[in-house]
Amino acid sequence: MSKIFMKSSWGSDDPTRASMIFEHGNALAQAGHEVRIFLLGDANVLARSVVRDNIFPIGWPPLAEHWDRSIELGIKIECCGACSFARGLTEEDIKEAGAFIGTPKTFVENVEWSEKIIAE
Repeated sequence: MSKIFMKSSWGSDDPTRASMIFEHGNALAQAGHEVRIFLLGDANVLARSVVRDNIFPIGWPPLAEHWDRSIELGIKIECCGACSFARGLTEEDIKEAGAFIGTPKTFVENVEWSEKIIAE
């Protein structure tokens, strides 16, 4: 099975695209692949529960369900620290979401760890 690094910058302005990284990551993890997700730019607002709980992609269950399932499947979710803090998120917001603060260093580590990279 593969080590797959996924990144996305889709936020609440496009609920369906914002949800894709989690649904696709979950499908890959359920198939036995090891998956890591890195959120950049506007995608970081998804770490706020009030946002996550109110994202309803077309044709799919709510984003909160996908996010929670990702955590259950052991997918590590990193939120770009600079991107998050610029959007008013706190370390506590990110921690409460079950995610971690990402940095340029951890981004590079994820790229080097991976066998495949998917950008959503």
